[in-house]
Amino acid sequence: MSEQSHLFPTYARFPITLVKGKGSRLWDNTGKQYLDFMSGLAVTNLGHAPDAVKDALVSQLDELWHVGNLFHIPNQEKLAKLLTDNSCADRVFLCNSGAEANEAAIKLARRYHSKVLGTGKYEIITFDMSFHGRTLATLTATGQDKVKDGFYPLPEGFVYAPFNDADALKGFITDKTCAIMLEMVQGEGGVNPASEPFVQEVVRLCKEHDLLLIVDEIQTGMGRTGKLFAYEHYGIEPDIFTLAKGIASGFPMGAMLGKEKLAAAFTPGAHATTFGGTPIATATAVATIELMLEQKLAQRAEQVGNKLIAELNARLAGNPLLKQVRGKGLLIGVELTVPAAEVIPALHEAGLLVIPAGPNVVRLLPNLLVTEEELEEGISLMNQVLTEKAKAAAGTNA
Repeated sequence: MSEQSHLFPTYARFPITLVKGKGSRLWDNTGKQYLDFMSGLAVTNLGHAPDAVKDALVSQLDELWHVGNLFHIPNQEKLAKLLTDNSCADRVFLCNSGAEANEAAIKLARRYHSKVLGTGKYEIITFDMSFHGRTLATLTATGQDKVKDGFYPLPEGFVYAPFNDADALKGFITDKTCAIMLEMVQGEGGVNPASEPFVQEVVRLCKEHDLLLIVDEIQTGMGRTGKLFAYEHYGIEPDIFTLAKGIASGFPMGAMLGKEKLAAAFTPGAHATTFGGTPIATATAVATIELMLEQKLAQRAEQVGNKLIAELNARLAGNPLLKQVRGKGLLIGVELTVPAAEVIPALHEAGLLVIPAGPNVVRLLPNLLVTEEELEEGISLMNQVLTEKAKAAAGTNA
């Protein structure tokens, strides 16, 4: 890389240049090998360059790349059927990213209340420490002030309630409220799962006040939490939910899914995208989902994730740096008593790639095909680094 970058400095990058990946392994430009426990932020859920998905992508590259959504694209219908056959949804809108999927969900909720119900309601309740994207609407929906700095004035229409506080929630509903939008596990907010009583109260209030329930599954969807979609843990059916990240093994893809009643709000011309659902993207997504279903990878993620949490708790027991291990499936947060930034560089140096989730949480996101041996290797590296850090801290304070 040249001394003077021509990129906007929008990322605080780690000092690592990754050039190759296969399965659970990544290599940098010096040839150093890493065990990948970040999966590109829950994107490469099948590991890097899975053969079945690669074959589907290469085959499609020889056929057709792009035509635009004014024409029928067969794999769009195939993908939509795969998604609806395996979820509570009836309709799908395809796009390019999680932010776009959430933007579509916000627009659909407002337009349904405007054009179908005729209520004119437009406010959406989201939650403190949530994260929904970086567009103006989705960063406004996000319950974290840090992502909004310098972007005012922001669009109106969002209010923020305390997460996991069922009693407080009802006080945020007004005659302007059209929907409640939440993550079943707050990923960027620190890997905080929603509690069962809280979710059930959200559902009850939505029914009582005729509100739409939107579930943001950008990070939790596609088997990551031990179910194909995280809402399944709670036995509920959202009116709308959104997907991206793990849906196409690293190829840019997003989707917004909803109930049949909402189709009347998204009529021709109501919403669109140039690149959403291209032949290439849909071929990749179809191959990804088919492999997930064939190999029952969501169920595997639940089993492997439970083992990973149990092993981390056992191996790190007594370490003064450990506060809590929590999560669902293979979306796991290791909360520390020190800033995660003090530990993550040492984990990278040891050969384990992880990322933060909030100030004090190390986020673990192994791929859904991670092996027993790779799991043991990751646990050992975590234990090694945290033990060394604890000893160093004790020596400093002695």
